[in-house]
Amino acid sequence: MYAIIATGGKQYRVAEGDVIRVESLAAEPDAPVVFEEVLAVGQGAGLRVGTPRVEGAQVHARVLDHGRSKKVKVFYYRPKKRWSRQRGHRQGYTRVRIEKIEV
Repeated sequence: MYAIIATGGKQYRVAEGDVIRVESLAAEPDAPVVFEEVLAVGQGAGLRVGTPRVEGAQVHARVLDHGRSKKVKVFYYRPKKRWSRQRGHRQGYTRVRIEKIEV
């Protein structure tokens, strides 16, 4: 059984036991998290698609840890003006393990 969930403006295809990295969640490590925005649930050859969500479906997960991605360099440049600026950005993430999919 798998599900497609939406969190942090992105969509993820998850199954029980998967470990995924999602946008930062306000939850402590080892805390349970419930994703209620389930867009589709598939089992075998069947697929149940919501409009826009599957009613009564939930995905239960547990927070493993928080972290930050590798640095992305941002470089601003204005031609013929001798002006440039370099900045860096590190996006935060939360690693979660999918425990159960309920329909």
